[in-house]
Amino acid sequence: MSSTTEIHSHVFLGDGHEANERRTWAVIVLCSIMMVLEIVGGWLFGSIALVADGLHMSTHAGAMLIAALAYTYARTHAEDRRFTFGTGKLGDLAGFTSAIILGMIALLILYESLDRLLHPAPISFSEAIPIAVLGLLVNVASAWLLSGGHHGHSHGHSHAHAHDHDHDHAHSDHGDDHGHDHGHDHDHGAHGHDNNMRAAFMHILADAAVSVLVIVGLLLARSFGWSWTDPAAGIIGAVVIASWSYGLIRDTGAILLDMSPSTGLAKRISETVVMEGDRVADLHLWRLGPGHLGAIVSVVSAAGRSSEFYHARLRPFDELSHITVEVRRG
Repeated sequence: MSSTTEIHSHVFLGDGHEANERRTWAVIVLCSIMMVLEIVGGWLFGSIALVADGLHMSTHAGAMLIAALAYTYARTHAEDRRFTFGTGKLGDLAGFTSAIILGMIALLILYESLDRLLHPAPISFSEAIPIAVLGLLVNVASAWLLSGGHHGHSHGHSHAHAHDHDHDHAHSDHGDDHGHDHGHDHDHGAHGHDNNMRAAFMHILADAAVSVLVIVGLLLARSFGWSWTDPAAGIIGAVVIASWSYGLIRDTGAILLDMSPSTGLAKRISETVVMEGDRVADLHLWRLGPGHLGAIVSVVSAAGRSSEFYHARLRPFDELSHITVEVRRG
């Protein structure tokens, strides 16, 4: 019996983690400045609509704050050994939380729109339309700040663990070996997506979509006297936001529950590992962070092949950042 032990990094953060973190904090600064200007301006000029939009902007900044704090915490604790598989999934937890908030916002907009549809109220068009346009401009600026960060992908540094029946441990790094192209799958929560940035971007898109709908609704109401177009626009916006929220909850929830991210990849791993007289007794595939997958493969080998043999066969899978292979004699 022999064993070797090697301490190595379990940092499974996305490729653009720090850049996304800086972008998110920049959006928070922008939203906070607009929030203060709108609340102070509304108070000075007696505009309750401006104050209300300023308070709405604070919820926008709050959603961004969840994303920013998740990035910062994941980065500062990336080397903390208490996190067995690193902090790469913290962004998915933040994305899940943001998706819940997005769903609650959709319900609130739906409630307010239905109430306004049943109980029409006079609209101050000269005040409401410019505020809606201002909100849209802030969202465009926020989207520009976040642009380029919502599809972060990384193959990063990968680690392999081998276990055969004699408890012989071998560690190898094959993160830079990309000799074969095994394609990419697009199953739930695709493993390259940064769901934290995706959630932040969805908040921006949701706000922008509502701003556009509100502007259209207000213009129609002012031009043709159709008082129902404003709340109708709100109802449409609520349904769209709820749909986005559901998709984000589904994808991030699957990752948090370690659902297999790709049935196609799992099948290819099994086909690659199995040789004549071998069979895969167990296979676990899960996401460790944006662009990082972990795999545990249990092989029953009649030929008595070593775990290193199977690691060599799995090395071309650059999606796999952390591999454990167990070999049992068949």
